[in-house]
Amino acid sequence: MLADLLSEGYAVDFKECWERERTVTPVRAFAIRLHATGCSLRETAAILRSIGVERSHQAIWQWVHRLADSVPDPPSAQPTRVAVDETAVRINGELSWVYAAIDLDSKLLLGVDLFDRRGTDPATEFLGQLVEKHDLSNTEFLVDGYGYLTALFRLDLSGHLDYVDRNLIEKWFHTLKMRVDRFHNSWVGSRTSVAQWLAQFVYYYNFQRPHQALDNRTPA
Repeated sequence: MLADLLSEGYAVDFKECWERERTVTPVRAFAIRLHATGCSLRETAAILRSIGVERSHQAIWQWVHRLADSVPDPPSAQPTRVAVDETAVRINGELSWVYAAIDLDSKLLLGVDLFDRRGTDPATEFLGQLVEKHDLSNTEFLVDGYGYLTALFRLDLSGHLDYVDRNLIEKWFHTLKMRVDRFHNSWVGSRTSVAQWLAQFVYYYNFQRPHQALDNRTPA
């Protein structure tokens, strides 16, 4: 009955990585959605308990890790306009930077990565990852001044400074931080756990979250 309530649609994307779990897939997917929207592991366990599913927060954390290891990369794209930016987050009190790139037309997140510093070298590495994944031969990058122009030159990519049209990537960072309150203060845990959570959230944003600007379709 619970599986029917949550919908078998939760099961489709995750069946292979969870095929040997004793908890039905819709329940695991529901728990991970709760965690991805900002609930702690203990809060997620409490919500499951309220609907009759007794699982420890350690078990839920294992589901989260397994899903993070199995989610696919963003699909390949041929974007014409891409906004790139970075935002500071604290992990165990230390500053790190999340770099992200979004296709302004399709709203598809093309890539997200975590670096321990900002500047030209991280920007070059991040843009280089995009080059390996996507066809950027006709892409114009909209950037700010934190090392991106030099990085674009190094990689023979086109782009210019823009502080208006690229606000979509700033809105995405706002969504990201609203979804997990710990980014407003300091994430307690490893950098690996942050990277895994980001992978889950990118998957959720690209494949599962309807977007009003896309007539309630997902970017992917």
